[in-house]
Amino acid sequence: MIENQKLAKRIKGIFIESRATYGTRRIRKQLATQEISVSRKRVGRLMKQNQLCCKIKRKFKVTTDSKHRLPVAKNVLDRDFSATRPNQKYVGDITYIRTQQGWLYLAVVIDLFSRKVVGWAMEDHMEASLVNDALFVSVATSVGILHIQ
Repeated sequence: MIENQKLAKRIKGIFIESRATYGTRRIRKQLATQEISVSRKRVGRLMKQNQLCCKIKRKFKVTTDSKHRLPVAKNVLDRDFSATRPNQKYVGDITYIRTQQGWLYLAVVIDLFSRKVVGWAMEDHMEASLVNDALFVSVATSVGILHIQ
């Protein structure tokens, strides 16, 4: 029977190798491949003693409703993300940022020629004014074809 210190060292090695994603079941299974027979409770106890707590995978949360009857914008770019001059084609995106006070929404407009951000806006709501503000900032330079995702 393997002693606790040696076992804890092996458990820690497996835990680090898994980038803190393995829990007691997977660590026990990994130890079994190394021909070390140990109970899940013992693995759990040693993990707790060594402050090894695995990351819990979050459930995927749907944030958009693609089954709607609203008109869908025409795909003007048709997946051609190349540009031969500045301000010819712009693309945009919205990113969700979790904070302690709640969600923030970042709208960004990028020039496809330079691949640089030419306009952005951040708000605590995801309304049309957020995108309008980002576009307004980018239009100050001059407008090409817009493709907002």
